[in-house]
Amino acid sequence: MEENNYLGRERVGKLLVQFAVPSTLALIISCLYNIVDQIFVGNGIGYLGNAATGIIFPITVVGWGASVLFGDGMATFLSLSQGQGDTSGAGRSVANSMLGSFFSGVVIIAVCYALGDSILYTLGATEATIELTRDYGNIIFIMMPLALVQNTLASIIRADGSPKYSMAAMMVGAVINMIGDPVAIFVLGWGIKGAAIATILGQFVSFLICVAYLRRSRVFRVKASDFILSWKHLKPVLPLGAGSFLTQLCIVATTIANNILLKSYGAQSIYGPDIPLSAFVVIIKLFQIILNIACGITAGALPIMGYNYGAKLYGRVKETFKLVVLSTLTVCVIATVLFESVPMVFVRMFGDNGGELYFTFAASCLRIYLSLVIFTCLQKACAMFLQSIGHAKAAVPLSVLRDLLLIILAITMPMKMGIMGILWSAPVADFIAMVITAAVVAQVWKHLSQEGERQASTAKTILQPSRPGVIITIAREHGTAGKRIGQLVAQQLNVPCYYKEMTALAAQESGLAEEFISGINSDRNAVMRELYLSTSAVHQAVIAQDKAINMIADMGACVIIGRAADYVLRDRDNLVRIFIHAPKDYRVKKVMEMYGDTEQEGKKSIARSDAARGAYYQSISGHEWGDAHQYELSIDSSIGAEKAAGLICDYIKRM
Repeated sequence: MEENNYLGRERVGKLLVQFAVPSTLALIISCLYNIVDQIFVGNGIGYLGNAATGIIFPITVVGWGASVLFGDGMATFLSLSQGQGDTSGAGRSVANSMLGSFFSGVVIIAVCYALGDSILYTLGATEATIELTRDYGNIIFIMMPLALVQNTLASIIRADGSPKYSMAAMMVGAVINMIGDPVAIFVLGWGIKGAAIATILGQFVSFLICVAYLRRSRVFRVKASDFILSWKHLKPVLPLGAGSFLTQLCIVATTIANNILLKSYGAQSIYGPDIPLSAFVVIIKLFQIILNIACGITAGALPIMGYNYGAKLYGRVKETFKLVVLSTLTVCVIATVLFESVPMVFVRMFGDNGGELYFTFAASCLRIYLSLVIFTCLQKACAMFLQSIGHAKAAVPLSVLRDLLLIILAITMPMKMGIMGILWSAPVADFIAMVITAAVVAQVWKHLSQEGERQASTAKTILQPSRPGVIITIAREHGTAGKRIGQLVAQQLNVPCYYKEMTALAAQESGLAEEFISGINSDRNAVMRELYLSTSAVHQAVIAQDKAINMIADMGACVIIGRAADYVLRDRDNLVRIFIHAPKDYRVKKVMEMYGDTEQEGKKSIARSDAARGAYYQSISGHEWGDAHQYELSIDSSIGAEKAAGLICDYIKRM
């Protein structure tokens, strides 16, 4: 837990760089598989080769969508679990996420091979491109199950605190692809089949590297027995990945719709059916680069925002998202300026032999279709932000909003504008989607602000200003009315009294749940007690609690009940340590009165509670709890709470 607690403590800007840079590079690298193919295919085979890879693209995105459903969902679930201090069962959920991706790939293979050329024609293939499309797709499909598992693991590895490892796995595969493409296409003369072989070879190596990580994971451990499909372990994961999944499906839907529409309206124009589709494929690849940079920045922030939201550190959530928006704006403004000013530089990267009509359409497509890419990226970032903090009900519809609008507009606008209406549908959809998304995020933002103010107000209420004077700590056996005695002492001396308030401060300090901190010295099973107290989560809670106790003591004179405060404040000169005890029969009667226990239940409760308090005290101090040598006063409370409080006050006044 200590390894991950830095998500709630480290400077947000530093965290975002640490997580977003590898995440962004990983997504860019994943794009390179298609883009590198596109570049080498375009230059080695021609623009019809680009059209062929573009026709296969929607199928690969379906697979990608399945992988992020399980991968991003599991990554968000893991981050939220860490923030809430509970990662039990994570290994089983990771294994089930891997299985989900694998079987999704198997289904895609079965469907594609069963439908054959018919699915390729539906996606935009023509007689001029069908053979190239078939040769490329039949090879790409082979690696689909393992490629999806690799992508799922990449997201999980990032959330586990190893973004550099995830990036390295992706980079190795991309480098293999980049080297393999020119060798296979130009040296070996394998044409478009060579591009596909280079791609799946790189994917396979990335898969092996990601699987190897399971032996060194930080937060979870995966065993062979975990690889049994379980709805219980998938159920909490799927809603958290639904936004990313639907985003990918919408990319599929818009790509298919655009392919069909470009083919249809292109045939009615001077460009013909193949030029618009070939040019559009190139533009979509450029669009994917920019979108992946924006999504990479946000994906890198998901563990940060998810952890801090789970830990109720809302101010850090807001600060992280502000940096995400600023970074996204910077990237998109630069991209827009370049796309609008020098479009041909980008178009010619993908082949220089398309002809005048091809280049004319491609330049127009780039300038118009991506004119509001700023809004596209911001809208997607907002949806991912909502997903990261568990607002799946808002994130899911917003994830698909822009793409649904795009499909509707791409169908309707060409009826009046012809093929150019398809291009103008994108900026119009971007504008409408951004306006709606901004309104939703504004409401969530307001809620976070209110929660932050409430927590700040709570902290101010807890920490009560006091005068300089004596700090009194009270340790007590269970059933001695020690809490009541402490409250009476505080009233008589007119100073604050702290009991459960310490756990509230410690929760804010650590990001752990208040209930967890409150229970670290409760009456746990004796067999498990030492193991429990040795865990890093308890150690983190103890550190936070110590800081809270010192914050309280810094405010001035007060009474602090329990929590080993006598040991924590042992070096303070103005400290008076009190221990409250009483005969067992007296304590049993008190417990029976206070909690309605039977005599037998009261005896067991006292034994468990005293043992837990003693174990906790010994674990953090190395001393025996209740040893009279560690206290200035040791009082038998069977004389009555008022008399015991009076004795303590008399002692303080005589100092």
